[in-house]
Amino acid sequence: MSIAEILLEKGLVTPAHLTQAMELRRTDGLRLDRALVQIGCLTEEELLEVLSEQLSIPLIDLASVEISNDALSAIPPKLVFRKNIVPVSRENGTLTVATSDPFDLYSFDELRLLTGLEINPVLATQDEISKIIKAHFGVGGDTIDEMMSSDDLEVISETAEGAEDLVEMAQEASVIKLVNEIFVEAIGERASDIHIEPYENDLHVRFRIDGVLQPASVPPQIRSFQAAIISRIKIMSNLNIAEKRLPQDGRIKLQVGGRQIDIRVSVIPMLFGEGIVMRILDKSTVMFTLPELGMDDNTFGMFNELIAQPHGIILVTGPTGSGKTTTLYAALQEIVSDEIKVLTVEDPVEYHLDGINQIQINPKINMTFSRGLRAILRHDPDAVMIGEIRDAETAEAAIQASLTGHLVLSTLHTNDACSAPTRLLDMGVEPFLVASTLAGAMAQRLVRAICPECKESYLPDRDQLPRDLDMELPEGAELYRGVGCRKCRNTGYHGRSGLFELMVANEVIRERVMSRAPTSKIVAAAAENGMHMLRADGWDKVRAGVTTPAEVLRVACG
Repeated sequence: MSIAEILLEKGLVTPAHLTQAMELRRTDGLRLDRALVQIGCLTEEELLEVLSEQLSIPLIDLASVEISNDALSAIPPKLVFRKNIVPVSRENGTLTVATSDPFDLYSFDELRLLTGLEINPVLATQDEISKIIKAHFGVGGDTIDEMMSSDDLEVISETAEGAEDLVEMAQEASVIKLVNEIFVEAIGERASDIHIEPYENDLHVRFRIDGVLQPASVPPQIRSFQAAIISRIKIMSNLNIAEKRLPQDGRIKLQVGGRQIDIRVSVIPMLFGEGIVMRILDKSTVMFTLPELGMDDNTFGMFNELIAQPHGIILVTGPTGSGKTTTLYAALQEIVSDEIKVLTVEDPVEYHLDGINQIQINPKINMTFSRGLRAILRHDPDAVMIGEIRDAETAEAAIQASLTGHLVLSTLHTNDACSAPTRLLDMGVEPFLVASTLAGAMAQRLVRAICPECKESYLPDRDQLPRDLDMELPEGAELYRGVGCRKCRNTGYHGRSGLFELMVANEVIRERVMSRAPTSKIVAAAAENGMHMLRADGWDKVRAGVTTPAEVLRVACG
């Protein structure tokens, strides 16, 4: 029986599917089985299961197989990339090779002649094979292999001064492909930042995934193309490629798989070349709503009451990358309606929000936060979001906006919620103005969430637990952790959740702000008013199986 007949008999495809696949085969030259997968009537895994059964070739899960170094060294990388195959093991003169195409007999013959070994094929999906190739041979390994063997590409040393040569080198098709592959890999891995770091004898590429830096799988030969890669990124960012002595900032707009991606680029000269950090902003990312942020019921209820007020200042505090802007966007989505006009002043405008007027600041032409805020108050807004209160001028403008009957939301860099009023006082704002306008402040952190695919429960060693968690944990209680799998890159974590600490201003807190009381006294008053501390919120999420004690300790002090 043919493959088509077998698929029909098993009910995996219909005659209509076969007709559609035959048409695709005529127009695109695809093999019938590949055409059936492409039109989506069956998955590649379902097809491989049938082929495995008919051809008596085992179907394996590459993620659970340990690839031997002997096998990896048996085949040249160029052949691995060209044939999209993975050597799995080498034993007793036999090389086991994973392929997604059991009909490619020519490749098996080529391997047999090249290695002098008997070839034992096994089946795996193209996606699994690609992931193993990237893990062992590096992202863009095939491109670098071509570049290393190409006579067309001239690698210019770090001391090269010719700007025209740099442009020509950066526009080579192979360099463009390599940089694009780094971007696609970072976006596919959900990275928020790409770090390219030059060292004396190496070039490191790292991705920040779920808030933690992880090395990217790139071939060691990438160091030879440092100048070409950096020049290519500079051209994409509209930066001066000949300037290597001063920091530069730029922006790249990409479209990846129909998604609009905005990349902020920062280039800084370092000892062994220019270092680049690129912040990835996915404009098509589904916006979070307030209930999705991970607040406990009490904090969620109080925060909802705060943003429903007609005026006052609400501050979200925390370090860079703690999700402050995401929280503000979620709050704005909660209050926006046809009856309310909302304006924002941001740097940059990270996400486009329907029903909200957003303004991009531009310091080069003196369009600052404070100037933008004063201007938009003449546009009769009900609520205003300021990207960040950075200085006394912006703080005073926010205070005036609140005093004139506007709800003002903004961010501030402080370690906890109760330090927010103290920070405003330090900026030079009068105590009575802070006390009369500050409605509340919320500190937040992001912790990595346990990967749902490899999550397991365990009985913790009580001696190893932080004392404040141990005291609250019942005897014999189990906690959770991720053991590591392909989905989470063997980290045990996938995605993030927020920890929150909300201070709602009451009369006692206002009095202490008026008297310039130390932060510790404001903390005591907020705790009496029902404030749930960051670390306590973290332990709640540990007990609920959302995250681990190590993650809470990483972001929240005792």
